[in-house]
Amino acid sequence: MKTLEYTMGAEFKGKSSKSRQRLSKLLREGGELFSVEKAASILNMNNHKAAKTLARWHSQGWINRVKRGIYVSVPVEAEDNSQALEDAWILVPELFEPAYIGGWTAAEHWDLTEQIFKDIFVFTMRPLSKKIQIFHNTSFHLNHISEEKMFGLKSVWKKEKKVLVSDPERTIVDMLSDPQTGGGIQHVVDCMNEYFKNGKPNESLLMEYALKLRNGAVFKRLGYLISEIFGEEHPLAISCKKHLSAGNANLDPRQKGDRLATKWRLFIPAKLQIERIKE
Repeated sequence: MKTLEYTMGAEFKGKSSKSRQRLSKLLREGGELFSVEKAASILNMNNHKAAKTLARWHSQGWINRVKRGIYVSVPVEAEDNSQALEDAWILVPELFEPAYIGGWTAAEHWDLTEQIFKDIFVFTMRPLSKKIQIFHNTSFHLNHISEEKMFGLKSVWKKEKKVLVSDPERTIVDMLSDPQTGGGIQHVVDCMNEYFKNGKPNESLLMEYALKLRNGAVFKRLGYLISEIFGEEHPLAISCKKHLSAGNANLDPRQKGDRLATKWRLFIPAKLQIERIKE
């Protein structure tokens, strides 16, 4: 395996021996992403000194700053230190925790879609000043969520970092609660079709999550789509009927409904395409 001095070349060798050893130790033990506190622990120094050291290495181009107090290593092959991370999921715990990856990004993860989204969708308990934030050339779409709605999540490991992602059922329910988190209602419908055709649908878990989320529009949207995909006698459609709230809603709040499905108290856009599945 090439040493850090060899791969980084003569410029790195020009650093003092002690500084070289410290940087090598940090990049070896800190991984691709590290905070000031983590660096302080690895380098056996206080936070103030670690912050000054990281700031100096950042100005010299050895590491890149994601936000205040959080840094990433610069790939050896990078032409500059501004390129996006190979796997930007590792930023989510540091930037937004308590949080989970959901919506269209979770749909990609669970193979519910072949559509590729550049941006990462994150549900976070942190207060939000902006719903779209960019860190290290990666755009994050953010949606605030309360603590009681942190359920239906799975842990995945990305480069030794644990990241939470909504499971397939929670992903579907979240996208039905707010179709924009799934890239719009047509994409949500396509993901639902894929879930029921090629996965192992857990209908009881879908209902459990819908009840926990406490959004009446979820039952209207889920019930209507199930009745269109499988027929109104499908058990899931029947269950949703029992939980319909008063008033009419839109299948997609950002699209004008052209007709009212009175049984589901739901306005439906004209151009929606739904594939029917034979059980």
